[in-house]
Amino acid sequence: MSSTGEFPLSEAPSHARKGLLSISMVLFSFTFFTGTMFAGGKLGMAFDFVDMLWVAAIGNSLLALYAAVLAFIASRSGLNTVLMGRFCFGEAGSRLSDFILGFAELGWYAWGTATVAIVLVKMLGLASGLTIPLMILFGLGFSLTAIIGYKGLDVLSRVSVPLMFVLLVISMVIATRKIGGLQGLAAVIPHEAMSFSAAVTMVFGTFASGATQATNWTRLARSGRVAVIASVISFLVGNGLMIVAGAWCAIVYQQADIVEVMMLQGLSFAAVVMLCLNLWTIQGPTIYNVSAAACHLLRSERRRSMTLAAAGVGILLAIGGMYEMLIPFLVLLGSIIPPIGGVIMADFWYRHRGQYPQLGSVQLPRYNFNGLVAYAVGALLAYSSPWVAPLVGIAASAVCYIGLVELRGRRNALQSMQGGQ
Repeated sequence: MSSTGEFPLSEAPSHARKGLLSISMVLFSFTFFTGTMFAGGKLGMAFDFVDMLWVAAIGNSLLALYAAVLAFIASRSGLNTVLMGRFCFGEAGSRLSDFILGFAELGWYAWGTATVAIVLVKMLGLASGLTIPLMILFGLGFSLTAIIGYKGLDVLSRVSVPLMFVLLVISMVIATRKIGGLQGLAAVIPHEAMSFSAAVTMVFGTFASGATQATNWTRLARSGRVAVIASVISFLVGNGLMIVAGAWCAIVYQQADIVEVMMLQGLSFAAVVMLCLNLWTIQGPTIYNVSAAACHLLRSERRRSMTLAAAGVGILLAIGGMYEMLIPFLVLLGSIIPPIGGVIMADFWYRHRGQYPQLGSVQLPRYNFNGLVAYAVGALLAYSSPWVAPLVGIAASAVCYIGLVELRGRRNALQSMQGGQ
C-alpha cells in the first residue's frame, strides 16, 4: 500500500474497493463539466432539435461503451490505465501513455482554471488585472480535493452533483418556456453547419481522455458489474446531460456559452455558483489523473507532491492562453487518446485472455514495439480520417496490435522449429 492509500504503482487491493453509489458519484462529478456544455452549445448552433438528440445519443453511447470496457478491465485487474500500459507498451514504453494522458488532463485543467477566472472577472465586473491572480488562486484551490485523494472527491461530488443537476433542469425549463415548448424547439432552424461524423467525434472527444483515465476510480469498484454500471450511467447520463443541456439552451438563445445563457435567463448568481461548483468537481479529478500519470511516469509514490507540481504547470498553461484553444484541443484528443484504449483492450482480451498476471510477478520488456507501433498507426489513421475519429483510432490500433502479436507468434514458432532441426 502506498503512503497516500491511493496505490499509484500497484493493484488496488480488495479492502479498498467501493460500492456502486460511491463510484458512480465520483464519475458523475467527473462528467458534469462546463467544457462539455460548451461543446453541446456548438451542436445546438449546427443541428435542429431532433438531429441534436440523435448526435448526443450516439456519441455518448459510444463513449459510455468505451468507458465501460476499460472499467471492467480495471476492476478485474485492480490496475488503472497507466499501469495497464506496462503490459502493452513495455516498462519504459508505457511512459508514452503516461505523457499523453497527463498532457490531455493537464490541458483540461488549464482550460478550466482559465475559464473560471476569466468568466468571474467578466460577470462580476472585476478589474482585468485580477485575472491572473484568480487563475493562481483557483489553480491551487482546485488541487486541494485531489491532494486529499478519493475521499475528498467522493465528499465533494455528493454535494455538487445534485445541485448541478437541479440548476441545469431549471435552466432547460426556462429555455423551453421561452421558445414555446417542444414544438418551438423543433421548429428552430440551425444557422451553422457541422457534419454528422464531426459532431459525433466532438461529443466523443469531449471526454475521450476522461473515459480512458476513469480507470483511476473504476479499478476501486467491488466488481466488474459495479464498474460497468457506474461507467455506463455516468458517461451516458452525466456526459449526455451536459451535451444536451448545452445544445438545448443554445438552440433557444443562439448562444453556445452556457454561462452567457444563464445570464440571459436572469440566473447570473446561479451561473456563478454553477461555474465554481462545476469546475471544482471536475478540476479535482482532472488533476488527480495528472498526478497518477506523473507518479507512473517518474515511478514515484509521492502523489500529493505530483498533484501540487502539476497544478503549477496547469496554472502556467492557463496564463499562457489555454482558454482560446478548446475546440482544436478536443479534435486532437479525439484522435490521440482512444488508440491507447484500443491497444489496452486488445492486449487484455487477446494476448492475456482476460486476466493480467500480478504486476510484480512478471519481468516486462522495456519496450513492447507491438503496442507502440499499433498505437502510432491508430492515432495517425484517426487524425487523418474523415469518419468518426475515435472509433477509427480504437479499431485500427486494436486490429493492428492483434495482427502484430499474431505475426510475432508465428515468427517465433517458425524460428523454434528451425532451431530444433
